Amino acid sequence: MWCQKLVWLLRGRRGSTGRRWPWLPQGPGPVLAVPARCQPTAPASPCCAWQLHRDHLELRYGSTVMRLDFVWLRDHCRSASCYNTKTNQRSLDTASVDLAIQPQAVRVDETTLFLTWPDGHVTRYGLEWLARNSYEGQKQQVMHPRILWNAEIYQQAQVPSIDCQSFLETDKGLKEFLQNFLLYGIAFVENVTPTKEDTEILAKRISIIRETIYGRMWYFTSDFSRGDTAYTKLALDRHTDTTYFQEPCGIQVFHCLKHEGTGGRTLLVDGFHAAERVLRQAPEHFELLAKVPLKHEYVENVGGCHNHMIGVGPVLNVYPWNNELYLIRYNNYDRAVINTVPHDVVRRWYHAHRALTAELRRPDNELWVKLKPGKVLFVDNWRVLHGREAFTGYRQLCGCYLTRDDVLNTARLLGLQA
Repeated sequence: MWCQKLVWLLRGRRGSTGRRWPWLPQGPGPVLAVPARCQPTAPASPCCAWQLHRDHLELRYGSTVMRLDFVWLRDHCRSASCYNTKTNQRSLDTASVDLAIQPQAVRVDETTLFLTWPDGHVTRYGLEWLARNSYEGQKQQVMHPRILWNAEIYQQAQVPSIDCQSFLETDKGLKEFLQNFLLYGIAFVENVTPTKEDTEILAKRISIIRETIYGRMWYFTSDFSRGDTAYTKLALDRHTDTTYFQEPCGIQVFHCLKHEGTGGRTLLVDGFHAAERVLRQAPEHFELLAKVPLKHEYVENVGGCHNHMIGVGPVLNVYPWNNELYLIRYNNYDRAVINTVPHDVVRRWYHAHRALTAELRRPDNELWVKLKPGKVLFVDNWRVLHGREAFTGYRQLCGCYLTRDDVLNTARLLGLQA
């Protein structure tokens, strides 16, 4: 492969930090543009060319064109005096960087960018590192690889459940479980002793248990001991939990310990699959659902339980740099009064909400599973909606919420992208 290798040096007297040099043009536009000379480089090296502008460096590496602000380049220096590689923390005080800083010298070879600053400090960046970590590079990347699914896609994938002993005692079993969970938003562990204590041991294998107003490990039947429809025998429409928390719980664990009766199947719907269809069919609806903040509210006055929780956020939450969806907050039971937008937006929001609801309620998007003693279900509460059909008889469930950060931390330590 041929590479455009540009080596250029601004020469002159060294000024103090932030000093404007008289030989730099004062008007808009590039500081310098020189013709490139082609030279052979290593076969694996992507093409590279660069151009210096007044406040940034424009760098083409392979197919990625990066625009790197000079302050950004100084702030992210990985030299020993600027970055502690033992703690992986920044040592440089960002507030000490002159906001008008410009490099005194720039050089690029096949693999590395070199910048010399007015105080003589030299910053080195690997071109691969810049391609991965620049805005332009991140915009092309997916933070969380996923497989979007409806019932047929999931069933055809034949995603295996993980045996409890393998899950608890081997990294291989744990890694396979987490890979399934990250890709599909749901995962199962089988052959678990049907007790609350054994379910807790299982949950602690991957995360710290998140204690909430429902306690640490919850255990319930249809006795309406809490002011929530879940504590009844009624059907529950698809929803995500704890939308009334400022940060909804990340993962939910379900274990049916006993059921002496009929019905009670669990409904699972991939909310990201439904949202993706809305994005393709009506992007203006997707955009509105990602912008309009809503209040969700939980008011409880039952027995000794008194709570008033309010969470605020849009139905769809996306990373702004690549429009990747990372959280869906959908619960028609707990949605509070819509009073965060003017009337001309409200009607459009209802149309957008209706479009998403129609996708979520498509029969082919519904995965129905029968929970049974010994089989534990983990649900990504930021992605997969769950519900329940009405049931008869006595039914005992236990479970808990897990902190999302700790689940993802466990996955990364096992080498997974999370």
